[in-house]
Amino acid sequence: MAYIKYKELTKYFNFNAEIPMDNLPKYVNDFVNSDETLIGAYKTSRDKGIFTDKKMILFDLPPLTDEKKIHIIPYSSISSGAIVFNSSSAEILLSLDSGYQMRLDFVRLGAEEKTRLRIIFTEMLTKADKKNK
Repeated sequence: MAYIKYKELTKYFNFNAEIPMDNLPKYVNDFVNSDETLIGAYKTSRDKGIFTDKKMILFDLPPLTDEKKIHIIPYSSISSGAIVFNSSSAEILLSLDSGYQMRLDFVRLGAEEKTRLRIIFTEMLTKADKKNK
């Protein structure tokens, strides 16, 4: 019997603003467990990305549809990652254990925002690395 692994096309998110922790939509709490700590939140014109100390939750609202996708990605499912800094932007490139590729773009960043993003990325890879030990 053949086994075909499901693999969605590569997904991109272009986050352009940070969301203050006290201004998160109430539905975010439905996806964050009581033992998790929120460490960052970003948005695009439609989408949102919430980062805890254990997982990322990506709310994906494709244009011109009523469809809404919610991606919950535990950091333990990350097999490799990279962060690329440019003058006012950054990219987080991730490969997941499933073979799924993901790129998170962050635009209009200053030095302080880059530092916060570096902390989130370090948290992601620290949790990903713990599964291998």
